[in-house]
Amino acid sequence: MQDSSNKYDVIILGAGAAGLLCAATAALRGRRVLVLEKANKVGKKILMSGGGRCNFTNIMVESDNYISGNPHFSKSALNRYTQWDFIALVERYSIEYEERKHGQLFCKHSAKDILAMLLDECERAGVEIKTSCEPGNIEALLPSNGLSSTGLSSTETDGDSHDGGQQLEGRYQLDVMQSRQRKSAGSDEAYGLACQSLVVATGALSIPTLGGSGLGYDIARQFALPLTERRAGLVPFMFSDGLEPICERLSGIALEVEVSCNGHAFSERLLFTHRGISGPVILQISNYWYPGDEITIDLLPDIDAGQILVGAKHRQGKSSLKSLLNKELPKALVNELQMLWWPEYSDTPLAQFSDKQLLLIGEKLNGWHLKPSATEGYRTAEVTLGGVGTDAISSKTMEAKQQPGLYFIGEVLDVSGHLGGFNFQWAWSSAYSAGLVV
Repeated sequence: MQDSSNKYDVIILGAGAAGLLCAATAALRGRRVLVLEKANKVGKKILMSGGGRCNFTNIMVESDNYISGNPHFSKSALNRYTQWDFIALVERYSIEYEERKHGQLFCKHSAKDILAMLLDECERAGVEIKTSCEPGNIEALLPSNGLSSTGLSSTETDGDSHDGGQQLEGRYQLDVMQSRQRKSAGSDEAYGLACQSLVVATGALSIPTLGGSGLGYDIARQFALPLTERRAGLVPFMFSDGLEPICERLSGIALEVEVSCNGHAFSERLLFTHRGISGPVILQISNYWYPGDEITIDLLPDIDAGQILVGAKHRQGKSSLKSLLNKELPKALVNELQMLWWPEYSDTPLAQFSDKQLLLIGEKLNGWHLKPSATEGYRTAEVTLGGVGTDAISSKTMEAKQQPGLYFIGEVLDVSGHLGGFNFQWAWSSAYSAGLVV
């Protein structure tokens, strides 16, 4: 039997965006809430997001902005806690923010403002937060029967109906190892905890240096919940062929392009790196790319490059193709394209090109086909695609349908958003939905 000081209504694993908002939401309902974070500091991913400015949501949030095995799963939570709800919270704290292109909202000053707001909400509500805590063995004290603490199916449970559960001794027990950061604090401490509701907000595999791990998937496996295939998302591409040295020479150069793959297309900025290609447009399309696939880059979107080149031939016949393209594209890129596509005509005036040659070069400018060798992987990926299968989770409460009192929120679920604040909004929405009922 656990000491009463180690019994909680709610224990949340992970003090990131989803975990902190869920904690504050539940504690404001009078629940006794403990948040366990394995890192030595909370909210590390919040602080690094958006270049340190935190792209905390988007004004144009729709379920179509999310990738999931069940495209309808996110709708309930996104409707329950909208972008406007989070914006209202930000404004209540007088945090200055700005709208950038595509409806993205960023802090004007620092991502620290968002983290401070969440921590203040938790403090006001009486949430207890412990860092440097590694969860160990987790034991369910009640059988898996598809019933919630009220005896209703999880899809029928709403509002504060879980409050009656605090009369029970506890559904879950877990062992925790808390490491001490300072020698003066003594040795590491191991202890046991008990709770009515266990919320998994551990994030996923992306950016392990900021706390990403597969702990949430291990917990899902323990309770026989299905997992979908996981892979890195919102991640740069790398090349192992002749394009690798080209990218290295072009490193740092950026331009606006359209990139397509597997029936999806995005228009945004592309950035060449010493490893390959990155930038917002590449991160977006990476969510739809699989190993072996080609991507197609339109270097001159909204322009029929072939017709433009043929027309220029008759108006500016003495000009070189390179000088003409230098007006539309970065000069260093044009140099590389010339070596790829028309090296033997580098000094040839446009008038001496055939229309067929110019149309062919135009096709390549509007459809440069590239085959990445790989992505940069979880090391730099902003999200993990796939995760805990949503068929096993209530879209209304985030509770596991066949495991009462166990909840999954945020990135650990098979719900991944596009670039632009959508993943933070999923964190807020799923966290709030669970926080209302845990």
